[in-house]
Amino acid sequence: MYRSNNIAARIFERQIHRPPPGTSFLRARQFYENLVPSYTIYDVECPDYSFRKFTEDGQYLITFSRNHQELIVYRPAWMSFSCSGEDCDAHDLPLKAKKFESFFNQVCSVPLASSNELICKDFFLYMESNQFGLFATSTAQVHDAPATGGAIQGVPSIEKITFHLLRLEDGFILDKKVFHNDFINLAHNMGVYLYDDLLAIVSLRYQTIHILQIRDSGNLVDVRAIGEFCREDDELFLNSSAQFTAISEKSKQNETPANNNDNNPNNNVAVPQSSFLSGIKQRLLSFIFQATWNEEADETLRVQRLKKYFYFHFQDYVELIIWKVQFLDRHHLLIKFGSVDGGVSRNADHHPAFFAVYNMEIAEFVAFYQFVKKTLASLPFTCQSQSPSPYFDQSLFRFDEKLISATDRHRQSTDHPIKFISRRQPKIPKFKIKPGPEAGSLDARTKKISSFLFHPNLPLVISIQQTMFFQSPVVNIHFRR
Repeated sequence: MYRSNNIAARIFERQIHRPPPGTSFLRARQFYENLVPSYTIYDVECPDYSFRKFTEDGQYLITFSRNHQELIVYRPAWMSFSCSGEDCDAHDLPLKAKKFESFFNQVCSVPLASSNELICKDFFLYMESNQFGLFATSTAQVHDAPATGGAIQGVPSIEKITFHLLRLEDGFILDKKVFHNDFINLAHNMGVYLYDDLLAIVSLRYQTIHILQIRDSGNLVDVRAIGEFCREDDELFLNSSAQFTAISEKSKQNETPANNNDNNPNNNVAVPQSSFLSGIKQRLLSFIFQATWNEEADETLRVQRLKKYFYFHFQDYVELIIWKVQFLDRHHLLIKFGSVDGGVSRNADHHPAFFAVYNMEIAEFVAFYQFVKKTLASLPFTCQSQSPSPYFDQSLFRFDEKLISATDRHRQSTDHPIKFISRRQPKIPKFKIKPGPEAGSLDARTKKISSFLFHPNLPLVISIQQTMFFQSPVVNIHFRR
């Protein structure tokens, strides 16, 4: 902890004192108490785009056209201007400062969606090591689609979902992955998780976790699919077993003279469809059974415990579906299970849920947990849904989380500035963020929402305020002058 609030004194102290091990990052962040947005340009002249977010490294700003057909990528460029005379800080900024192009340079514009598809504006994942961006386009949802081909009843269907992998420095489309007649929850990246070069995509409709690898060459490579089958040879084994059973049944029928009729339909024996549960569901039930069995050593108590905690809830376990997944490392997945209603709801906090840890390499569950509503409601964490900006560091600043937070969500807007107050000096506001017009809204009854895009490294913030009546949004830029 620095002893002085003066930035020059802090720099000198950093030169002569070495921080304790493991605290260099937190110590460097303390400089942001002095480097804060101090100036606001209201109602900036900017293109009529939908602003998504800054990339995790701050190199790019992601935006979409209002018709959700086109991707536009910008690179931040700090505004510069010259003035003559003394006390330049007292001078007004030039007129060009109110233009969006003074702060951002366009890198590329890429048409992503076809005529019947739209860009999913809430979905974007960034691979920092290669500066690749993953985007998604989709057709409209069909809410009453029939559950055919092993689909889950009650889950909507989307005719076509396309994932696009782009190189952001020039907008070149490297690869695509298409899903047909499926449902993947793309809102705020909920159905997709990125870990290093591994990508997990959850098919809610067919209860399959697709694991892909993003190669340095820009190719999306299928690694495995976890759901109906868990190992690479599961399908081959089951098909071979089903064919053997069918051949055995046919040979038995041929031994009976009455069955030698060429017109007998049983002569053309088809491979019967499996009535088994999916591979991942069977492994989950096996793990719960074994865990319940091992909790009691006494045989009588063991049977009673199985009746109470396994067989009594057996149908509840069978009806569980996969909601979300998160990589814990390259081999383990944290999987959230729950009801069908909770899986397709935008707010699943009110639905009971369970958590399990699955080892992909050995195709086995290694842990299973009951749902604890208050403690585990946010798990699994949604990938890249939190702003890494130091101004959301709760150890440095205090702010009203009802109006603004690190979570990537719209907030109810207010005409009053949002204060960021120092934790070290609780009575001193370090800076303020005011969305909307400088003079405030003319109609206080109009419902307004705001979103905030914080640059991950620079004292630079974009605030967007819009009403529910599709009026042009008010874009403000907050920066350190």
